Amino acid sequence: MQQENQSPAIPGSMRLFYQVLGNTLVASVSTIIAWFAITFWAYLQTGSVIVTTVLAVIYFIGNLTTGFFFGSLVDRFDKKKLLLAADAITAVLFVIAFLIYVTAPEGAFTSLGSVRLWTLIGVVYVGIIVPNIRAIIQATLVAVMVPADRLDRANGLVGMVTGVSFLIGSLFSGFLIAASGMFWVLLIPIVVRCLTIIHMLTIRIPRAPKPELQPGEEPPAQTSTFDLRGTYRTVAGISGLLPLLLFTCLNNFLGGVYMALLDPYGLSMVSAEAWGTISGVLGLGFILGGILIAKFGLGKNPLRSLFIANIAIWLAGALMTIQPSIILLIIGFFLFPVFSPFIEAAEHTIIQKVVPPDHHGRVFGFAQSIESAASPVSTLLIGPLAQFVFIPFMTTGAGVTLIGSWFGVGEARGMALMFTLAGVAGVTFTLIAMRSRIYRRLSSRYEQVSAAAEPAVEKAPEPQLA
Repeated sequence: MQQENQSPAIPGSMRLFYQVLGNTLVASVSTIIAWFAITFWAYLQTGSVIVTTVLAVIYFIGNLTTGFFFGSLVDRFDKKKLLLAADAITAVLFVIAFLIYVTAPEGAFTSLGSVRLWTLIGVVYVGIIVPNIRAIIQATLVAVMVPADRLDRANGLVGMVTGVSFLIGSLFSGFLIAASGMFWVLLIPIVVRCLTIIHMLTIRIPRAPKPELQPGEEPPAQTSTFDLRGTYRTVAGISGLLPLLLFTCLNNFLGGVYMALLDPYGLSMVSAEAWGTISGVLGLGFILGGILIAKFGLGKNPLRSLFIANIAIWLAGALMTIQPSIILLIIGFFLFPVFSPFIEAAEHTIIQKVVPPDHHGRVFGFAQSIESAASPVSTLLIGPLAQFVFIPFMTTGAGVTLIGSWFGVGEARGMALMFTLAGVAGVTFTLIAMRSRIYRRLSSRYEQVSAAAEPAVEKAPEPQLA
């Protein structure tokens, strides 16, 4: 019965997978440019950090609430139609935002109380959140388009595309804001979405086969679109899966230290120009990580690979700030994008193997909601904690006497201490998880499903083409 969790790849499906992945890359870059740029622009217009905090909260709430809903949609409706609908809605939203921007009088966006400002922000953020359904669809399509023995490699490429999207988006957003404000930032997604819609119309998206019913077995009842209860039952019913998602959630929570403090810490040692160049070059580590997974895979036990990647990242995070050295920081920072695709690919591969295909969308949506919510919450907490606790501790507080002689003193060393402690906590938590009984059960479940699926691949029903 375990074989029901596996879907065979259709002939030529790898070519289709690469086409969908390329389409997603182009679409994601335009979305991420808008995400970074609206934050930069809003701060520059108002000069207030309140607006950036509100934007973080909006993004947090948007991700938390839409993941469950999007996942249910993916399981119930045709994936190609959903992709086309998401791109069309995004294009319309950016057209509205563009019209709001170009028709605004001078100075209309400089006040925190400006209705036009918050209307523009609201429309843009809905246009940023709607494409999140692409990530869920992409993860479910891997299980249908890619042969079972290549899932980990395909997931590595998906993780690489995500990293490259963030790299390109972060680099170009600043240049576009400096050149034309929000003009090109809002216009580019409109053009890109029109192109991705045209390209998507030429792609035949496969449908996952429905599980075979046993004699006398009734088909499952149709659930509501927002199937949170059913999703939780699915996740909780697979031993170790919910703890795995919570583990990733806590990982992202600790990762909020990177989001909040990495740029300020780097800028404490080098100029803005130098740090921007370093960040851009080291971001290429996402590509290296994806290439390594595509070539070598994740091994027989992706869960073990996930833990090893976590240990590497957190150990690097603990050591890269142990002394005020830009060389240490560069080495540690580089390991983060290299190993991050391993973590995402391992998690996706496990879900694709142990969860029935007709529940993939809901489970990936559930994971997206709880995991993406962790980093913004952590970021909101890390900033004040650094400003009011750790920086004073390492400038005028007890830390100067306790560890200042070898660790260093000053504002930057307060931030450095947070990196080191987060790294130690991450390594400790990962080692505890590796030794837990529940993760051994999940690992065993993955191996059983993989072994049961291999001889059944040719007998399983062929996916239908949309």
